[in-house]
Amino acid sequence: MKIFCVIPAYNEEKNIKKVVQQAQKYVDEVVVVNDCSKDNTYQEAIKTTMINEYAKAVVLHHIVNRGQGAALQTGNDYSLKQGADIIVHFDADGQFLAKEIPEVIKPITNKEADACFGSRFLGRKSNLPFMKKVLILPLAKLINQTFFNIKTTDPQSGFRALSRQVVNKVKIEQDQMAHCNEILHKVHKNGFQIKETPITVIYHKYGQKFRGGGKIIKDIIIRGLLTR
Repeated sequence: MKIFCVIPAYNEEKNIKKVVQQAQKYVDEVVVVNDCSKDNTYQEAIKTTMINEYAKAVVLHHIVNRGQGAALQTGNDYSLKQGADIIVHFDADGQFLAKEIPEVIKPITNKEADACFGSRFLGRKSNLPFMKKVLILPLAKLINQTFFNIKTTDPQSGFRALSRQVVNKVKIEQDQMAHCNEILHKVHKNGFQIKETPITVIYHKYGQKFRGGGKIIKDIIIRGLLTR
């Protein structure tokens, strides 16, 4: 069974090399999608493609900045063409722990689920920024329950694992932050079995994490209204 890890990256020159090297220990191939970064993210990511004792790494590049959702879809398309059986989505900023990848893919390898979503609310430490905790996540959860009848604990987690069957069926059309809700909605709508598993999330820069918070809220609301 081939496990691929897709990592969308934008201006993460300080983190990308370490993040990829950690992820390589737990998957068969890491796919970095550089979303037209303005810094040296691409150059730093390329350093991880050299032969080592762990998994292969490749770096794809958007010639214009398209957004995280679009970068994930680019990575999904590549991974499917390379024969991936399970695709893990993982952030480039170092907030997730690569050692938890086996736990996120386990429900799929055990045939207990078609998709597994990491959750920051199932017991592990996650030092959530205040505005995410009191506004963005509750709003996303409300939208999912009201419009889609989806009752997951963490609707905005970017750490997830999807089976090949799910990725073939679920195409990401929301280029920006609304893709989290979109993926969850489409997985549910197509009747795939969903599970959640606890994950640890470490926020290093609270201010940076909330930049664009208004855009996230807007995307969540619009996504809910358009698919009602």
